[in-house]
Amino acid sequence: MRIKRIFAATAALTALVTTAACDGGGKDDGRAAPASTNSTDSAGPDTGPPSAGSLAEAQQYVQRHTSCEQLSTEPSDKRMPSEDPAKPGTWSVTERGVCSDQRERGQIVLYRTSDMKEFQAGYKKHVSDAIDGGKGDYGLFSRVFVGKDFAVVPRRTETAMALAKSGLRILTCNPSFGVPKGYKREKALVEHCVLSDFVNSQDGKGSVNHQSPEEEGRERGESARPKQGRKPENSLGLAEAGSLAELRKLVRSSLGCERFATDPETVSISSIDYLPAIEGDHQMWGVGERGMCGYPGGERRAHDLSWLDKVDDMITFQTKAKAAQLKELRENGGRYRATRSMVLVGKNVAVETNSASARHGLYQAQFLHLNCQEGFTAPKGYRFEKALVNGCVLTNYEGS
Repeated sequence: MRIKRIFAATAALTALVTTAACDGGGKDDGRAAPASTNSTDSAGPDTGPPSAGSLAEAQQYVQRHTSCEQLSTEPSDKRMPSEDPAKPGTWSVTERGVCSDQRERGQIVLYRTSDMKEFQAGYKKHVSDAIDGGKGDYGLFSRVFVGKDFAVVPRRTETAMALAKSGLRILTCNPSFGVPKGYKREKALVEHCVLSDFVNSQDGKGSVNHQSPEEEGRERGESARPKQGRKPENSLGLAEAGSLAELRKLVRSSLGCERFATDPETVSISSIDYLPAIEGDHQMWGVGERGMCGYPGGERRAHDLSWLDKVDDMITFQTKAKAAQLKELRENGGRYRATRSMVLVGKNVAVETNSASARHGLYQAQFLHLNCQEGFTAPKGYRFEKALVNGCVLTNYEGS
């Protein structure tokens, strides 16, 4: 599978999801130190999310933090997104307007909504549909700021940096995204989305991620990123489980796994569509417990197969998986095929699945893909860490 990085082509998609491709800007780069608190899974700020009874009130709130002039609700206004999935009447949007950030020379789209949960669900589906369509980084650089009953989408990164200091929070629903330590992390109203004050940006003008090796030296004006990845002991965190039963619970929301088997005869089953990385005795791979999700066949062809591994010796597992992956790449013209080369690992667990949607959920659960392609590096914004074996890295980016 090859997921390509994309930039939104239309003004609407640029405004709603990412503004990194826009140029220009103000004199101040807008960078701020991370917030002093790290409110993990909190319900929100002590005062609650900001509310606005009208677009004019939403404008007034925005003006406390940045310029928002010449508010208009006219669809014919040239500043209004030409194509916008969040028009009035959709996602519970009741009003939509646009204003100008005169200092940063950009636009800000404002939405009033009667049901913020419905708005967030609409945005989540919009992002998920784009990801399923092959745009793997869609929504990774979200600019969708939400309050209690209104949302604000700035075009410019500098504007987003100013709003990040407000009570609004950025809604991000790309499963590859993780909030760095030092920034607020709060629950969204829908599953698999997160609210934060971290401005993720491709243009170098967003929030500084002090955890990331890509960001080291950024404040000194350095741009080179390490090619070898973050060292294992400095990992941003990996999934782990104390048993195979715990692992099954951990991946249930991503894999489903209603049908589960651990008997050797069933677990050893494979098909042309589902080729497990492990061949032969799983204990020789450093795996203590092994199970299989899905339906191995019978009246209907085998389907939805995935393998779960409770790993006792991760170095041995990664060494074996590397050899299997390189063999697969040689035999398949340098491309991944089926399950064999799509092994996702955690600290002491692994999952073998060729379901792209399942992998997106597993990345959010702190699993990473073991990639042993020579010269591979992950684009900025994705995790990129050293594996336990030379020549491999761990990443949540799928591509070459």
